[in-house]
Amino acid sequence: MDLLSMRWRHTLFAHWRVDPDIVQAHLPDRLSVATYDGDAWVGVVSFDMVDIRPRGSPIGLSFPEVNLRTYVEPRFGGERGVYFFTLDAADRLGVTSARVGYRLPYHHATMSVRERDGDIEFQSYRPASRDVPAAHFDATYRPLGDPRPPKPGSLTEFLVENYRFYTDEWPIVIGVIDHDPWPIQNVDAEIRANTMFEACGFDHPDGDPLVHYAHDVMVTAEQPALLH
Repeated sequence: MDLLSMRWRHTLFAHWRVDPDIVQAHLPDRLSVATYDGDAWVGVVSFDMVDIRPRGSPIGLSFPEVNLRTYVEPRFGGERGVYFFTLDAADRLGVTSARVGYRLPYHHATMSVRERDGDIEFQSYRPASRDVPAAHFDATYRPLGDPRPPKPGSLTEFLVENYRFYTDEWPIVIGVIDHDPWPIQNVDAEIRANTMFEACGFDHPDGDPLVHYAHDVMVTAEQPALLH
């Protein structure tokens, strides 16, 4: 049964290839890093969440989010999914609700998303606190070409077509979402600041990221389940 509905707009996927052993060292024992052709990937994903509504609610919340994530497979069996190292969002109520309801590592940050002459300007800054270090992400990106669903079996599909997440608590929380295949476009992205990796205990990756863009997708989220 769907618990929430929402729209995700102006999504930027920026992924870096990372050694699987390094990623595995940051995962809970019950999860294994998922790889594509032997490579693990860690991504910064930024987007604007619009009209987030609990089932039956006449009003919804809207706020930006940026997260650092990788892809995992549960050792006990099950589908590939997302593991979040951190999620920053610009709404305190939304952060609290997600931490309590989904056991996800959400934190409040000051954020903005602006459209300017075909560019998307995304900025996020999370100040350091007693519990977490500061995190900063600042990027401008411009979509290019026509949207298209990812090709089955491709690296793009591996990176974007993930419909569940796993937490590191026990019992593990499984969250399941649903939406049409991502309408992926090429994108020209300038990332001016990115300390998301360092904030989660990684070295900053070398080289330029593999980037993708999606303009708009409608999403539903199910009631989270516990897996014992």
